[in-house]
Order: sequence, then structure tokens, then C-alpha cells
Amino acid sequence: MKKETISRRLALMGMAALSGVTAIGFASAPAVAEDVVVKVYTAIEEEQMPPYKEAFEAANPGIKIEWQRDSTGVITARLLAEKDNRQADMIWGLAASSLMVLDNEGMLDGYKPEGYDQIKDDFKDRRTDTPTWIGMDAWASAICFNTAEAEKLGLPKPTSWKDLLNPIYAGHIVMPNPGSSGTGFLSVAAWLQMFGEKGGWEYMDALHANMNSYTHSGSKPCKAVGAGEYPLGISFSYPGVKLINDGAPLEVILPSEGLGWEMEATAIMKGTDKLDAAKKIADFAASAEANKLYNGYYQVLARKDVEATLPENYPANEQDLMLSPNNFEWAAKNREAILTEWQKRYGSKDQPKS
Repeated sequence: MKKETISRRLALMGMAALSGVTAIGFASAPAVAEDVVVKVYTAIEEEQMPPYKEAFEAANPGIKIEWQRDSTGVITARLLAEKDNRQADMIWGLAASSLMVLDNEGMLDGYKPEGYDQIKDDFKDRRTDTPTWIGMDAWASAICFNTAEAEKLGLPKPTSWKDLLNPIYAGHIVMPNPGSSGTGFLSVAAWLQMFGEKGGWEYMDALHANMNSYTHSGSKPCKAVGAGEYPLGISFSYPGVKLINDGAPLEVILPSEGLGWEMEATAIMKGTDKLDAAKKIADFAASAEANKLYNGYYQVLARKDVEATLPENYPANEQDLMLSPNNFEWAAKNREAILTEWQKRYGSKDQPKS
């Protein structure tokens, strides 16, 4: 009988557990919390997404990132299109000039992340005590030059932006469309600042005559040049350096007039119902740990207390040539007008969108 009684008690306890109550007192069992899923819009390169996600989720159990990625122009346009029906909770890795456009539309929530005081002044919104965006890192324009293909075609090595206007380069240059690519837009914005508005458009008219086509990715011109598809591409340093270190016959050239540059930045979308989780992402994105991750891809970092290391073959004088001052507010205010004019003048050479 004793054995039968114990078995019967165990059976009753099992039934109670299945019905969500305890065997004693029939009180409600505590619910198991599910992961909070935060939809994060980004324009970072695809290879950056897994390490950023893994590091954040390891440090913040219970919060999961769901990425929505595309090129800078596409993500910016999507966010603007969703203004009245917002799908994103958080932005982690989009050009600061794009975030300024969103801010002007009242779409961003102000938040000062942990470690704010360690962020360099040029990498944060300093208009109020509750900044709407925080910088992560910076990248700058560069020319990728395939030495093997150039030798076959008898092309000289350029050292400046103006060198690219030499008729010998006709049909041999690719660059990103600024409407699709942040790298394309920072290059166009830099030329308009360096050469003046009239001189900038004159420069791009002449450059267009030598242009083979315009891509819809900032890294694609350099990758295509590394593969031998074209001898010259306007892009940024990191993909070129990676290709050089992988054995490609490539040089990364920093034009002597100076470099256009842009910041990647983070922001919280106003109205998100995942605000606490989004703030956790903002805190992590501004942390020293995150900046060390950014250094795997970029060499100009937002944090004062994280010293950037340069990979082998990375041009050491990049930061010295970055356009200073770079008027991001002007670029954001005039972005739509610049892109409309650019597309009207040069869109005939766009590559098909994949």
C-alpha cells in the first residue's frame, strides 16, 4: 500500500505540473520569460553582422537581434517610407547623415548611452543632453587600383581625384551610386565641399565621361577591381586592404586633395515598444567592447579609450587626409536635392539592381 500511495502522489504531482499548478495549494506557476526580439535596421557589411549580434546577445541574455540589412540609401529610403508605420526598433550601423535626415522628420528618440563621456565630440549629437544619434566608427573614400589590369591596358597609377579625369581612363572606372550607397554619397558630398558646388558638378560631369558604370554597393567597386573586372574603382579602404592581404594585385590609393568620410552611427526609433531592450543595444554599441569589434573593419573609432590598430597594408595617413571640417548637417539638409540632381545627370550608367 505504501508503494501504491507514493506512486499515486507522483502521478497527481505530474498532472498538476502539466495543468500549470502546483500539487500543494494549486497556485499559478511562474511563467517562463521569452526572449525580447528587437528589429534592428543596418547598412553594415554582411560579415560584420554575426560577430556584433553574438557579442551583444552573450552580454545581454534575453534580448535577440533580428537584422534588416541593405545598402545605406535603400535602408534610409525604407525607414522614411515607414515613417507612419514604423517597423524598426533600433538602428545600429547607418550613416550619420542619414540619421540626421530621420531626426529632422522627428523619427528618433533621444538617449544618452552608458559611456557617453568616452565618445569623441565629433562622433555624437551634442545639440542637447539627450542625443538622438551616437557614432561608432568612420570610413573614408579611396581608389582601388588593380596593378595587373592597369599594366595590361597601359594605364598610369592615379594619385589624385583630378587624375581620374584623364581620357586614358575612359570606360575603366566604377563607383557607387550615391542614392544606394553611403560610400557613394560621402564621395559626392566631399567633391561638392572640396571643389565648391559649381566646381563639384563640373568635376562629376567630367568623371562621368570616364565612368564605366555605377554600382549599388560601396564595397562592390573595390571587390570587382580585385577580381579583375575593372582596373579602377572608387570605394573605401577596408575591402581593398582585405583583398591585398588575400593576394589580389591591388593598391589602395588615397587621393591627395583629401577624402570624403562618414560615420556609422546608432539611434533608437521613436515609438518602439521595445524601448528598454533598444537602450541596451545602444549602451553596448557605444561600449569599448563594441568599438574593439568595429576595429576589425574600421580604423577610426568613436571611443577615446580604444586605440585603433591598423591591419597589414592599411594606409597609415587616412585620418590625416579626411576632409575637415566635414559638414554633415549640410549634407543631410541637401541630401535629397543632391541625389535628385546626381541621378538626373548620371543615372544612365547605373548597373542593374540585384
